[in-house]
Amino acid sequence: MEKIKIFADKNLSIGVVEDKVFGSFLEHLGRAVYTGIYEPGHPGADKNGFRSDTAALIKELNVPVIRYPGGNFVSGYNWRDGVGPKNLRPRRLDLAWRTTETNQFGTDEFMKWCGLYGIEPMMAVNLGTGSIAEAQALTEYCNFPAGTQLSDMRIANGAQKPYGVKYWCLGNEMDGPWQMGHLSAEDYAKKALEAAKLMRLTDESIELIACGSSNIDMPTYPDWDRTVLEYLYDDADYISMHQYYYGNGSDADFFASYKRMDDFIRTIKAACDLVRAKRRSSKLMKISFDEWNVWYQKRVKLKDWEEAPEILEDIYSLKDALVFGGLLNTLINNCDRVKMAALAQLVNVIAPIFTAKGGAAIRQTIFYPFKLASLYGRGRALTTINTSPCFDSSYGQAKFLSESVVENRDGSVSVFCVNYSEKPVQAEIELRSFGALKATEHKVLSGSDLDAVNTFAHPDAVKPADIEPAAFKDGVMHVKFPAMSWNMIRLQ
Repeated sequence: MEKIKIFADKNLSIGVVEDKVFGSFLEHLGRAVYTGIYEPGHPGADKNGFRSDTAALIKELNVPVIRYPGGNFVSGYNWRDGVGPKNLRPRRLDLAWRTTETNQFGTDEFMKWCGLYGIEPMMAVNLGTGSIAEAQALTEYCNFPAGTQLSDMRIANGAQKPYGVKYWCLGNEMDGPWQMGHLSAEDYAKKALEAAKLMRLTDESIELIACGSSNIDMPTYPDWDRTVLEYLYDDADYISMHQYYYGNGSDADFFASYKRMDDFIRTIKAACDLVRAKRRSSKLMKISFDEWNVWYQKRVKLKDWEEAPEILEDIYSLKDALVFGGLLNTLINNCDRVKMAALAQLVNVIAPIFTAKGGAAIRQTIFYPFKLASLYGRGRALTTINTSPCFDSSYGQAKFLSESVVENRDGSVSVFCVNYSEKPVQAEIELRSFGALKATEHKVLSGSDLDAVNTFAHPDAVKPADIEPAAFKDGVMHVKFPAMSWNMIRLQ
């Protein structure tokens, strides 16, 4: 059995893991909204048409902030189509996903839904086909108290108080040729700068997220990020990152996804700091990793222009959950700069929650690492030393054991470890600087079938098991991590 040592010291901190790192994303795409969170006539729907079963699972995930309404969708979206009396809202072609958008769910419904469930909205403005004036108008509609045409329109639509949206994305993936209204880095930066100016004149308290690279394989990466930041460094609070991790290649590359994410973040940090140095700025640019997940990019061939079709509905396996757990560790271990993130997406579309139209809602395998990291991964992330051996991948050598250690706000400690080895690992975890601790919980997600999934017939086929935690003595605990397993250890 391989023997590994993990060391962490409470005096060696990476930074604070912000609550917003455990955010998520809802786009008007497939069944994410319609029959996902919103389904009038569902047995569990409330008077607003919001599904209570889905809402309960989202609450279980402890998601603090959700990005909306896109995604590629936003680059062709006129927000005015989704407000006001529903019988007057237009049906539109959604060119991004070749579907029909009914606009029965829009800004007002999203804000009401967020308010009911204690979620902070993160809005994206259309900087593709949209104008800077429309970006300002949406800001005014959402955030201005009263006394103007747009704020009074919101009041007439049922929202007396302003929504007070703090976080705003300046477009979506504008580096992508697939994006409606795609722009060069310089043209995007100029447009985003003017939108930011108008939006901040409307509400100076908002925080803005500029479009960074939409994936690490873009030919413009990372020069896009540098160019955008040279225009927007003083006006944006965050630069965004998007990346999906695919299970269509070798297992080694798939398991090394956490390293690939880390390399991407480090490069964007460097781009930020290059611009900071050139500008002689004291400001430290934050990162919003506001699209990330495992994604197989399987597309079922459907008729064009359907309403809420079943597209991009990946069914996640135990293997996917292990990869997912490593990605969470990387986000935690980069909390010094990654101050916000959004799991893409939340329901049905590449999501931890899966629903049947008119029926049940279930937890996918990736639900569990996200939930437990969201509950117990907040606090101070600690620098670790990990003596794990490595395996080879296309992204370089990656360690068999991915880890993160967090000192929680109540003084407890959470250790998250993924073992990508086909053999069990014996780990010595040294936390001597914390003094007397007791291991109170050890949850393990593992199994003999890496392809096992959860289904409506068997919704609990893959879920964590509780095992007896190892003793913590003289600042050390000796833990056995099963082969191919995700683990969480809690110490009080």
